[in-house]
Amino acid sequence: MKILKDRIQQEGKHLGKGILKVDGFMNHQIDPVLMKQVGEEFARRFAGVNATRILTAETSGIAPALSAAVVMQIPLVFARKHKPVTMAAEPHRQSAPSPTKGGDVELIVSSEYLHATDRVLIIDDFLSSARTINALVKIVEGSGATLVGIGAVIEKEFAGGRNAIGRNDIPIESLAVIEKFEDEKIVFK
Repeated sequence: MKILKDRIQQEGKHLGKGILKVDGFMNHQIDPVLMKQVGEEFARRFAGVNATRILTAETSGIAPALSAAVVMQIPLVFARKHKPVTMAAEPHRQSAPSPTKGGDVELIVSSEYLHATDRVLIIDDFLSSARTINALVKIVEGSGATLVGIGAVIEKEFAGGRNAIGRNDIPIESLAVIEKFEDEKIVFK
């Protein structure tokens, strides 16, 4: 997706240790026009999977997942990091290490919003080590729902996340794939 790659080249900053800062348009301040295009591209790429629900992780995955959900006209569920008192008993839970936050993060989805009859598309901001995405996959599997695809706005190919997912039975789509960082330079595949 050329417009996304251009924004990453113009505004993205490699902070070292494989961390890419894209706060200016996606992870802190959100460019709604770009996110609209991201949602449309995900909807196009996953048009044939017949998803009934999109699942993402709080917080950074919400903007691209919501954009796709609007275009696809299906509900979006986001895994929360803290269980509110309003959540139904016995939610689906998984933990995942967070390289940007340090330590493990618990992901929690209410059993009210993820059912065995659902066909779930996971969308997240990054595919790097796949720890968060794999936790979301386990939540889908634990609910009895069917996983129909995984989408990432940005994939860091060098981090091996696609292989860590280990699923050849579903489509995995990334809108911008970074092959490597060379000092300050971002090299796309």
